[in-house]
Amino acid sequence: MDSGFGILASYSYLDSALKAIEGLRKAGLKEITAYMPYPEHEVEHALGYGQSPVRVWALVGGLCGAAGGLAFTSWTSMDWPLVTGGKPILSIPAYIIIVFEMMVLFGALSTVIGLFINSRLPQVKPLVVYDPEFTAGKYGVYIKVAGDSKERAMQILEGQDPDKLQEHQVGDDHV
Repeated sequence: MDSGFGILASYSYLDSALKAIEGLRKAGLKEITAYMPYPEHEVEHALGYGQSPVRVWALVGGLCGAAGGLAFTSWTSMDWPLVTGGKPILSIPAYIIIVFEMMVLFGALSTVIGLFINSRLPQVKPLVVYDPEFTAGKYGVYIKVAGDSKERAMQILEGQDPDKLQEHQVGDDHV
């Protein structure tokens, strides 16, 4: 069962790839993948990426770690109460180091987990299309389109003078 077409365009210059991506987005096409030899923030901006949600994972993990560290130290003090030198059983200043260390540990672990989840790693399905030239200085734009949008996408991609343009059928079990 076919779900559309995939078009892969290869460009030598970053500006051409950016203009192609912006043109595709203006045309209302959303399933765009960009390939590049090194990270470029202009491409992320052209694709419409916002701020990374990984920072929320770090915040929530850090807060949970701090709460867990405070709960752990308080519970152990209440479970085994030792009155030493007339100090109170629940002495918060003594717990600050453990609370801080638990906050850092949980924040770091949740950041790594958030990174893997948001990056969709590990990728179990292999990439349908890829050109090894993308690691050697070329920029690639891959678009998955339905049959009625195919001609418009081809015009936009060809308008930026690609080095190579490939198209193929895409099944439901791909990408």
